Amino acid sequence: MAPDSDDLFAIARRYERFAIAEARGVSPVYEQLALAVASSSDVLTFLRSVPSDRRQPNLFFAAVRHVGGVPRDGKEMKEIVCAHAPRVREVMLGRTTQTNEPARCAVLLPVLGSLKEPLALIEVGASAGLCLLPDRYGYYYGTHRIEPPSSGPAVAPIFECISSAATPLPTGLPKVGWRMGLDLNPLDVNSSDEMGWLEMLVWPGQAHRAQNLRAAIEVARAEPPNVRRGDLRVELPAIAALAPKNMQLVVYHTAVLGYIGSQSDREEFAKAVCQTSAVWISNEVPSVFPELARVAPPPPSPGHFLLAVDGKPVAWTGPHGQSIDWFAP
Repeated sequence: MAPDSDDLFAIARRYERFAIAEARGVSPVYEQLALAVASSSDVLTFLRSVPSDRRQPNLFFAAVRHVGGVPRDGKEMKEIVCAHAPRVREVMLGRTTQTNEPARCAVLLPVLGSLKEPLALIEVGASAGLCLLPDRYGYYYGTHRIEPPSSGPAVAPIFECISSAATPLPTGLPKVGWRMGLDLNPLDVNSSDEMGWLEMLVWPGQAHRAQNLRAAIEVARAEPPNVRRGDLRVELPAIAALAPKNMQLVVYHTAVLGYIGSQSDREEFAKAVCQTSAVWISNEVPSVFPELARVAPPPPSPGHFLLAVDGKPVAWTGPHGQSIDWFAP
């Protein structure tokens, strides 16, 4: 097989995996489109024309939607790509998959609620910083409900999360005394263009998720979180040094380290977190830290994230914060 054919085959398999492991049962539209990509030589050739780190399904589909709307099927997707290839490529090169899913706070809350307060929060890969505000939202865990703060001009979202019986659910919202985000390209919650891109990253058929995103943005606009520009592999120690010494420092990230291709860089980041003496919360795809996945029980189904605290796996979580299956003692 020629090198070009190898590239096309690898891209096709990537989109097939996305369809089966991530989109199936979550977004029928994206499942159908991803399978159509895998069987379309024209679309695969287009994807080969962009850098390998820009071929993610989420980025490609959001770019297609940004340019031509949600395709009805694979045929219309191919037509959009063929007719508007330069514009789709421009979006893919100029934007990133900074999915800022505030509902992921629901799977962080059981850990945050167990810590000594007040908390000093640092989120790396913070995007617009919506996950820096766990104390400003409400939560519903099936039989356990935590109301959002009653004050504030915006109506806070209440995130629904299916929790296993073993999950140590918090009794209330955490007390946060300080917070800061770190991101290569921070997004401004007051920018309609940048928030429109965040909404474009919500998958078709997930109207409730988009509604919660818009509500979280309004909450953030009332008092925007501080998100600094910088590389998590370099800037974390300096950011950690700014945190008040009389607060419990927490460093966390969710669906971020998968975009760092080097395993050695991930390991160096983990060492840097440990050197800050912070509580470290990692919520990532299991391949980010394979050694943690090896000692965890099997996930409930494909596509789950692995939640770990200070380098020890504790739960499997839904990628959009929709579930948490706690297995730690």
